[in-house]
Amino acid sequence: MKPLNQAQISFASNSVNEGFGRAAVAAFLAQLDPTVADLSDMRTAVSEAVTNAIVHGYRDSMGTVYISVKIYEGGKAVVRVRDRGCGIPDIPQAMEPLFTTGGEERAGLGFAVMQSFCDSVRVTSAVGRGTSVTLTKTFASKA
Repeated sequence: MKPLNQAQISFASNSVNEGFGRAAVAAFLAQLDPTVADLSDMRTAVSEAVTNAIVHGYRDSMGTVYISVKIYEGGKAVVRVRDRGCGIPDIPQAMEPLFTTGGEERAGLGFAVMQSFCDSVRVTSAVGRGTSVTLTKTFASKA
């Protein structure tokens, strides 16, 4: 299926850029005229995915976070957040609630949050090559 509209952005993995990624995706998705709650849900999911790329993907190094957003007929949105960081050796374990590689200051709930706000969350990763998180959500029309 061909997207009706799409956008791509990339930015340095500075933690201050997490808000930019979240806001840029929300601004693009606003054309779907979503409810405030639906848009807030997607902003939160994108925020978690970007934070994971910055904190876990690149750990103590700098890299680039890539985001692509596609809109399809029927209000379906697909957001892909990708990094070229360290990768995830065990995806099922990483997606378990409370599991974290970020130390005591991290709750380990990022993937659980993403799953609770999206229709689907798909994670692909290769150790030493990076991770891709694909978030899918269909926005209901307000009409």
